[in-house]
Amino acid sequence: MSTSKFALFVDLENCGAKVSTLLNVLEKVKIRGDVLLGKVYGYTDSYSDLKEVLLSNTFTVVPSLRYGISQKNNADILLVIDALEVAYTNPLIDSFCIVSGDSDYTPLVGRLKSMGKFVLGISRSEAASNIFINACNEFQFLENVGPRTRKESGKKKAAADKEPLDENELNKLLCSILEEQTDKDELYASELKGILLRLRPDFNEKAYGCATFLKMLDKLVKQYGSLRIHNDNFNVMVSIAPVSKETQPELNKENWRTAIKEQLTRYKDDGFERINPSILKADIQASHPDFSEKALGFKRFSDMLKAMEKDGLVTVELDEQGTMLIKVS
Repeated sequence: MSTSKFALFVDLENCGAKVSTLLNVLEKVKIRGDVLLGKVYGYTDSYSDLKEVLLSNTFTVVPSLRYGISQKNNADILLVIDALEVAYTNPLIDSFCIVSGDSDYTPLVGRLKSMGKFVLGISRSEAASNIFINACNEFQFLENVGPRTRKESGKKKAAADKEPLDENELNKLLCSILEEQTDKDELYASELKGILLRLRPDFNEKAYGCATFLKMLDKLVKQYGSLRIHNDNFNVMVSIAPVSKETQPELNKENWRTAIKEQLTRYKDDGFERINPSILKADIQASHPDFSEKALGFKRFSDMLKAMEKDGLVTVELDEQGTMLIKVS
């Protein structure tokens, strides 16, 4: 069971420089492998609330270079130089995560892939270039990196990350790890524990009254029923338990506008100013699996947005590439 070794490069301007957002990015990468090296670009004193996260994850900070209009380009060039230096001089690192959607990084992605490196891209949907998205081995929109349809505020999440997990939170985290596995439906229990320790180095099953990790898993299975464990040739395997579909309030012509506004409010609470409609639609479908535009009298999802704009509930804009964006207000 080999573990990917990541170098993580973060454009703070692109990710919004919020504690909760950076923690979500780290969680996404740590589920995939170990982060051996991390660098953030564009740091200024206004981002001082990030200090604890940056220090505890041993990030190197590259300050914002303020010299005329070339400031952003300077940071971009530094990121490219640093990434290539790591690729050529550190054979331990086989994977790169670039938190930025700028198409200027596409040649960098191409060079890294030609060296056999895996490239994960993460960016706000507002700033993500289709060229950059398609160049990466895997791409995640920043809006989807955190828990989907999250209701708690970023401050509450950041505070929660400092507190020990209770059993319910631990169960949810283990389910989240399993759901992130794109190439397998289950994990060895030892592999699952390894990922959990990357996310929460202070984890200890004895804190939950269990002598072993297996006993703790068995306790969670009996208490919540969302995990499933079984033996496979003397190996303990863990997966998501099949569950019956929960009853969700069905969207109808009277309540669909409210559901969309509530989801947009969550984006606003997370610090996003504009959202790609595909992100919004995916989150609506996650909350309401039976959602269908046609059942609500619309041919396309964009028609629903135009109806809301006509009612003064949302503002729809087009970016420089002609891509539709929803302004979160």
